[in-house]
Amino acid sequence: MVRMLRPFTRAVTYTRWLHLSMAIVWPSLWLFIDEAWWTVATATVLLGLAGLVPAMRVVEGFQARLLLTGHRDGEEGPEIVVAPSVTWGDRGRVVVWLQARLFFGALVSHLAVQLLLLEVDLVSTAFSGERAGGAWLVVTGHHWWHALFAPLPLVLAAAVVVGSGHLITALALRLLGPSPAERLAALEERTEQLLERTRIARELHDSIGHALTVAVVQAGAARAAGDPAFTDRALGAIEETGRAALEDLERVLGVLRESGKPVSRRPTLADADRLLESARASGAKVDAEVTGPVETVPGPVSREGYRILQESLTNVLRHAGAVPVRVRVRVADDTLVLAVRNPLPAGAPGSGHGSGLRGIRERAALLGGLARTGPDEGDWQVHAELPLS
Repeated sequence: MVRMLRPFTRAVTYTRWLHLSMAIVWPSLWLFIDEAWWTVATATVLLGLAGLVPAMRVVEGFQARLLLTGHRDGEEGPEIVVAPSVTWGDRGRVVVWLQARLFFGALVSHLAVQLLLLEVDLVSTAFSGERAGGAWLVVTGHHWWHALFAPLPLVLAAAVVVGSGHLITALALRLLGPSPAERLAALEERTEQLLERTRIARELHDSIGHALTVAVVQAGAARAAGDPAFTDRALGAIEETGRAALEDLERVLGVLRESGKPVSRRPTLADADRLLESARASGAKVDAEVTGPVETVPGPVSREGYRILQESLTNVLRHAGAVPVRVRVRVADDTLVLAVRNPLPAGAPGSGHGSGLRGIRERAALLGGLARTGPDEGDWQVHAELPLS
């Protein structure tokens, strides 16, 4: 019983009824002036012409969102579009919606009035009163047992109010919802947002992770060495790496704060010497060889190549420590090849399923390339091939 009464405790039940009633206000006023058949035909034609106006979709969409779903424009809610019609398909659906809203509003309102008239007749005839006029169903006679049926029209009227509200809402979602083109555009926008969030997460992981790894390794080495000169060099490396990480963090936060703000310069392979020197300062014995015109590598490829190299060196310092590292960067045959190889110490993790390694593979895949990570003949290798075009 409580569940049946629950819809009547929600404001949207009554706003839906208001939405239906609003649809027949001006046609009803017109009928009071002239009850000729052409009045209804004229109202129907005028509604059809109004539906062809692009702005009518905005008006009807806003009303439907506010009165049928209880959501204002700009809030998350059901898929009812509040935007002008773009295609003739959108205009056609608005025309159908206006006609259906007028017909359905007139039908439901008339049915509700008839049920109320029937209620009055049942109560009146039960107490020997006069029957109300205009009802479809004529109640004859004066019988006390008519009062037993008096609640039935009220129950039916309540069911009409709730049921018609659900039905007109479903119709609005169908006719005022997004078109296939709008759904595709929304999906593309959502995909772009997810890709951007993933890219930002990778940027923060690679940049901040590298800085923290260098700081931890340098601090531990300085404490173990007990040499003031070495400590000064370690603090300098920590400071330089920290400054670079802060620049990356500020850039990423700027993108998050202002979506229209141009992205500041991101590091490329031309800045790879900074990474190599940072790794050397942390104790790694880096053997680097660069072949080919790295400066001619396209910006997106060069930036992603820098991040792949950064994450590879970070993993070496984090999991292997101060070990020999061989770095090869080669630009040839329209392909950028990055190879990082280091001995795999005993007890070091041998799986290739970490978030950093997954990020390396994702970066390569987004550029149409390929990256392999994992053990190879007692060493750990990262091998990435990125197309330049």
